[in-house]
Amino acid sequence: MKIICIGRNYAEHAKEMNAAVPTEPVFFLKPDTALIKDDHPFYYPDFSKEIHHEVELVLKISKAGKNIAPEFAHKYYDEIGVGIDFTARDIQVKCKEKGLPWEKAKAFDGSAPIGKFIHKNELQDMNNISFYLTVNGDIVQKGNTKDLLFSFDALVAYVSKFFTLKTGDLIYTGTPEGVGPVKIGDKLEAFIGERSLLAFEIK
Repeated sequence: MKIICIGRNYAEHAKEMNAAVPTEPVFFLKPDTALIKDDHPFYYPDFSKEIHHEVELVLKISKAGKNIAPEFAHKYYDEIGVGIDFTARDIQVKCKEKGLPWEKAKAFDGSAPIGKFIHKNELQDMNNISFYLTVNGDIVQKGNTKDLLFSFDALVAYVSKFFTLKTGDLIYTGTPEGVGPVKIGDKLEAFIGERSLLAFEIK
């Protein structure tokens, strides 16, 4: 299975990172070893001193597809969840400065906690899904799909031009503004609407 992560899919997040707002989706991959399931803790790695949280809605691909047309893309995912794209920001900055790939800042073990999924039929409007992240009970990031630069269907269609999507693949659809550092002892909880779907501790 593949973990496909979309970058800069909210304009305000692109601005806070001093990055250009993209004209087409930007994406990168994480290996399956990045996943943390069942609310297991995230262990702070010793190779970074600046791990940032990035909360994202996650699509679970429900059937295989290649070169999917946008008007049919909604048939290729049934469930939506919430996850964290952890980023070793200090390492990412160094890689960017040197013009190097930055997978080691994004794709390290445990960098993709994933919560429970809900069926999309439980959501009234796919273009108005609110979600947020709390750290130690305080809201640190809030997002809504109405602010996506590229919709879920557009992402599925675009990515499938390059990669065959398979059942169980995950698409992390981008993070809103408000990313920031975490520390050992922090408790993170992520919500779709008022439903808590992910809760874990930094150790």
